[in-house]
Amino acid sequence: MVRFFVYGTIVMVMSAETDGQGRLYIPKDVREKYGEKYHIVTYEDRIELVPVADDPLTAVREAAGELRDTSSDDIRADIEAEGKAEAREKGDDR
Repeated sequence: MVRFFVYGTIVMVMSAETDGQGRLYIPKDVREKYGEKYHIVTYEDRIELVPVADDPLTAVREAAGELRDTSSDDIRADIEAEGKAEAREKGDDR
């Protein structure tokens, strides 16, 4: 296993081969950290394994954090204010 420091994140690079039946071994420490289920995302030049939460609804609620208790009007107002502030910084007052 090789570790790299990329943009403030430690990235671990591992090599693996499929067996005769196409199975890929995922090390125990990785399974313990990310779980047993993954989506396979294919690109033109690579694939990615994306962990699937055991309880997707709970995962979404945890990711949303404070947004759960915020009205859509408040969220919209925050987004608009942030956009206006960015426009002012860039000198675009539209």
